[in-house]
Formats: sequence, structure tokens, C-alpha cells
Amino acid sequence: MEAAALRNSVPPDRTTPFFGFVWAVVGLAVGVCAVPLLALPAELPRLPLAFWLMAALAVSFDARPFSPHAERRSMSVFPSICFTFAITLEWGPGPAIAVQAAAVLVSGWRMRYASWRTIFNIAQYACALVAADAVVRLVPGDGFGATGRLRPLDVLVAVGAAGAWLTVNHGLVATAVRLRFGGRWWTRIRQGLGFELLATGSLLLLAPVLVAAARTSPALVPMMVLPLYAVSRMARLSAEREQLARLDPLTGLPNRAALRAEVTEQVAAHAELAGKQAPGGHLALLLLDLDRFKHVNDALGHAVGDRLLVEVAGRLGTVVRPPDVIARLGGDEFAILATRLDGVADARRVADAVVGELTDPVPLDGLPLDVGGSIGIALYPEHGGDFATLMRHADVAMYDAKHRGDPVAVYAAESDHNSAERLSLLADLRRVLETGADDAGEITLYYQPQIAIATGEVVGVEALLRWRHPRRGMVDPEELIRVAEQSAVMRLLTRRVVDDVVEQLAKWSAAGLELRAAVNVSVRDLHTGEITDQIAERLAQYGVPASRIQLEMTEGALMADPRRVLATITRLDRIGVAISMDDFGTGYSSMQHLRRLPLAEVKVDRSFVLGMTADADDAAIVRSVIELAGALGLRVVAEGVEDERTWRLLHEAGCDVAQGWFFARPMPAEDLVTWLARYRPVSPTPRLGGTAPAVAEPDGAVPAAGKAAPVEAGAAPVEAGAAPVETGAAPVETGAAPVETGAARVDVGTARVDAAAARLHPSVE
Repeated sequence: MEAAALRNSVPPDRTTPFFGFVWAVVGLAVGVCAVPLLALPAELPRLPLAFWLMAALAVSFDARPFSPHAERRSMSVFPSICFTFAITLEWGPGPAIAVQAAAVLVSGWRMRYASWRTIFNIAQYACALVAADAVVRLVPGDGFGATGRLRPLDVLVAVGAAGAWLTVNHGLVATAVRLRFGGRWWTRIRQGLGFELLATGSLLLLAPVLVAAARTSPALVPMMVLPLYAVSRMARLSAEREQLARLDPLTGLPNRAALRAEVTEQVAAHAELAGKQAPGGHLALLLLDLDRFKHVNDALGHAVGDRLLVEVAGRLGTVVRPPDVIARLGGDEFAILATRLDGVADARRVADAVVGELTDPVPLDGLPLDVGGSIGIALYPEHGGDFATLMRHADVAMYDAKHRGDPVAVYAAESDHNSAERLSLLADLRRVLETGADDAGEITLYYQPQIAIATGEVVGVEALLRWRHPRRGMVDPEELIRVAEQSAVMRLLTRRVVDDVVEQLAKWSAAGLELRAAVNVSVRDLHTGEITDQIAERLAQYGVPASRIQLEMTEGALMADPRRVLATITRLDRIGVAISMDDFGTGYSSMQHLRRLPLAEVKVDRSFVLGMTADADDAAIVRSVIELAGALGLRVVAEGVEDERTWRLLHEAGCDVAQGWFFARPMPAEDLVTWLARYRPVSPTPRLGGTAPAVAEPDGAVPAAGKAAPVEAGAAPVEAGAAPVETGAAPVETGAAPVETGAARVDVGTARVDAAAARLHPSVE
């Protein structure tokens, strides 16, 4: 949208071609108008009263031209056109050009045009009037209206002259706008053509009526004022209604419809720049959503909320300058269209300026209100080539910023949970869960053992979700969860995993393995509370005690809606289902959670455990969590144990349980039984002589002291792309008694297999 402050400016990279065209038009006007203007002094004394009345009215009307769009003065309507065109028809182009020049000087002064713009307007009108006069001269005989009365032929000539005037004038203006702002030439020609034909065309076609009135009596000329005013007034009211439809009534900013039109126009202009690889070929759509605005409305009322929005709009106007555009999309959402950028760094600078402007509280009625907001950025052409795509991607980036707690985020495809590819993947996931369709792949659970560090005994397993897609192969576990948890499919996935885990517990129990399993639930599950009824129903159906299943939740799930989440986990605790806090330390860690929630276990996130041996800070964090949980009577599980040194450090810190590739990789349920039959527990306490314990191969061979060998001969093969298995799966005492692999009851040493933590969410281990 061409702002008023931009009327007299020209982009630096377009100065030469634009002003070259301007002065070429001025030169053309001087050439074609020289003869009529030189003859004007001799004609003036002979001009009748009707001419002088028309001239006075033309200049007076243009002192306040009609502009349907307050910010787009190039769309203004100048009533002088009616009078100067009538003068051309009746007395020739010389007097008409002189009157038009006087009217343009007055309107240019009132509208604060730059001198070059006023001169160009005079030149464009002069060329248009000369073109109209050329058509009039085509009339055979003595000329236009030579008989004293306008003949049908004269009317046709007047229509043709009006067409010539419109063609020349609109063509010159459209070319100037294209050279000034860019874009395709044909697009600029079409822009505003309908308005030009209706508004300016109406004024031109009134000119023959004005000529007929002047020939009858000069007294009839002033009577044209009222009809012109009435037409202008009705057109103004109609345009104001149209304008209101494009403006936000509260802030006065452009609305979504106006923003769409502007983005479409700017995309065309920037496409040309990008095609030429010229600087400034990018534009950015920034979507701003205010933080905590709902709290203001709820606490102080909508009137205060409206005043806050008006204040925010004003602040945005101080940092966003023309030709960039600010729009209000509704509610507490604003959009900023930033043009002529060189890349994402420029867009970030605009976003950072907005964030800085909203940092200070807004004082309303003596109460300082913190505003703040989250901004998502979508860049043209990288993130889309039309308004709908850019808007959707900016919206994705904005929610990504909110999710990460950052004030600004740039669109990233991996954050787009609604891309075409992910929607297709989501549809396949729904089909495989609802119907088990073969062409949608197979959902399975893998289990990874958990080891009591002090004794080396197996005390749990973690179930890891796997989906082998028929076309994409093994789907990345993190992507699988991102796709599911943003939709209702997560509910189906939870039901499937709960059913499979409880059924597997029953099978293991029938085979003599009394295991306890845990399921990691999503935010959606904890909000609805439906999972409590589902677990109770499945446990009763398979005859599995509630103490055999444990649920894991993240702190993020708790903070999403603490009241409803607390109600759900309290119900689960009452029926005997243990609760574990997963990924502790990576979310909204709070001592209050550990004190008030019915927790049985805390799991230290793998990101801290993996860095224990190399990063003193990570080691200190792990030790602190272990001490805190121990003081509260909670069991501590360390995820991501990859080597023997980490295993021993965790033992020294007093950690209860560990899991990771050092002990075993995830495996199908049937392979877990085989692995348990071959496993021998070992303590991390150093042997005499300070050497590491020897580890027995599955077939009984003994490697050199201090070495570790995998004890997973029956484990599932490594998934494609997975990290190599640490040589050193759980050590086994070399003197341990052999295990009868064919026994009906598998004895896992002195340990009772007490599986803890079959997770719903897949691990990336």
C-alpha cells in the first residue's frame, strides 16, 4: 500500500530509469504543446465568459480532489478533467493545457507533491489533451459541433477523444509506477484500470454535456457544480465503505484482505528483482501474536484490551516504516510485510526491532501491562510464492517460537506438522492403527532392558515404538511422535501401545516372567483422563496387577495444564499405577513437582548422561538430581549409558538404574527372552587388582580381562542408520552358573525381572 509518506520518494536503485522516463514525458509534452501554447496569448482576449467560468471551477475543484483511498493518492479523482476536456472540445488544446496546469499546481501544493511530480502530472495531462484533440480534428467538415448543435457524429467523436485521453494518461501513469516500484508492466496496466474507467471516464463523458450547456447559456455552466458534487459525494461514500472493508475498525490498520492484496502486488515486484538477481529481492511476512493478551481481557475487561491493541499498533508504527506494511488480522494477531530485503538476517532485524519496542510495559490507567509477543517469519521466495503459503508458514514459525519460548522464529520445514508429506504420513499412520492395512506398514514395540547399577540385575525394560513404512522404510521415531501428537491420532496410538504392552505383560507372566512395564503418555492423554479408564479395563481383561504398569510423563505435559494433568495422574496413582517423571532437567524443572506429585521415579535425560565423562557441568547436574531424588525417596534412572566409565560414575553418584547401548540395544519381545537367558548380572565394584570385570561371551568364551563383549546374540539386528553397538553390553561374572535356555521358567540370576518403563514415545537410542 503506497503510504502518504512515500508519495515523493523513489527507491535508490530505480532513480535513473524512473527520472529518465519522467523527463522524457516532459520533453514530449513540451514538443507537442509548443504550438498551441504559443498561440494562446492571441486567443485569450477572444475566449467567452463560459471559458472563464469553466477555468475557475476547474481550479477550485482541484483544490480538494476526491481520493477514494486516503493512502493511495495516485487513485485520486480530479474534477478539473471534466472542465479541461470540455475546453479542448470547444476551444482547442492550448487553453485546456493552461487551465489544467493551473489546476495541477493548486492540487500539487495542497497535497504536498514534490516539484518533479507536479511537473510530470502537468506533462501527462498535456499529452492526453493533445491526443484527444487529435481525434477531434478527425471530424470531417468545419470541426466539432460546427453546426451549433452537437450531432450524433460529434458525440461519437467525443467518446473517441475520451478514449484517447484515457489511453495516453493511464499508459503514462502505469509505466511511471512500474519504473518506480517494479512489477510486471501488464500488471501495472491492469491495476486501477476499472476505477479509472468508471471515475475518470464518467468525468470525460460529462464534457459534451458541459459544452452543450455553455453554448446554450454561460449561466448553465455553474449548474454543473451540483451534479459533479453529488456524483463525487456518492462515489466518495461508496469508496469509504470499500475502504472500511479493508481496514481494521479498531486500530485503523489494514486488515487481512488489504494485506493479501499488498502481498500479491509485492510478490510480483520482488519476482522481477529476484529474476534479475538484483539487491532487495526478498520480502518477509512476519506474524506477531501477543503473549498473555487473554489474561488482560479476562482480568481487566475487553475495553482495556482494545486500548492495549491500539497502543501496540501505535508502537509498531514507530519501528515499521513505509513501504513496509502493518496489518491487524484479528484478535491479538498482527502482521508485518517487510519489503526489499537481502535475506533472513534483514527480516530478523525487523523482528528484533519489534520485540524491543514491545519490551517496555504499556501503562493503562496507571497499571503497567507487559505486552511481549512471539513472531514467526516466512521469507519470499524461500518459504512460499503466494500469500496463502507465506501466511501459513509464518503461522507455523510463530507457534514454533511459542513452543520454544523464543520471541522470534524463522519457518523451518521440520517444524511444519501440516506439510503435505506429513499429512500423508499422518493418514498412513491412522490407517495402520485403525485397520492394520499392509500398505501402511507395521507398528511394533521394541524393548530395552534397564539395569540396577549396584547389583547388575535387570529391573526393567523400556518399550520403544517402531514403524516400518512400506515406502519410507523405518520412520524416524522423533518424527513419528511429532506427526502424531499434534492430532487426534495420538489417542489411537496410545490405545494401541497400552493394549500391546498389557497383552505382552500377560504373555511374559504366563511364561514365568513377572515384569512391570511403563508407558510414556502424551499431553492429550493426560488432559482427557481417558487413559485411566483404558488402563484399568485392559488390566482387568488380561488379569495383570496394576503394579505391573508404570506411566512416564514429561514436565512439559504437566505444565500444559497442571490442574487437569494432576487430576489424571492422581486417579492413576489411586488404582496402583506408578508415575515417572521423564526427561527430568530439560523442561520446566521445579522442586514443587517432585514434592507434590505422586511420583515413584525420576529419569535423568540422556543429554546430561552422555556428557558426564567429558563435561563437569553435566556430571554435576546428574549428581544433583540423584541426591535430590534420593532425599525425596524417588528411584533414579539414567538414560543413554554408552560406556563403562559412565556406568561407574553413575554408581559412584548413587544412581539406582541405568539403561543404554552399553548394556543392550532395543529388541523385539521374543528376542528379549533369549537375551535374558544369556545375561549374567555384574556389579561395577572393582575386582582385586583394580581391573575391570571379565565378560563372558554368549557361547562361554572368555575375552581378555578388562574387555567387554556384547551379550546380545539373540537381539534384533541394528536398524539401518543406527549408531554402532558399544562393545561392552552388560558385563557378566565369568564364574556365574549357566542358565538353562530351554527351561519353562527363565531364571535371570538372583534378580527378579522387574520391568520398569516401557515408553510410548520412541527413543532415539
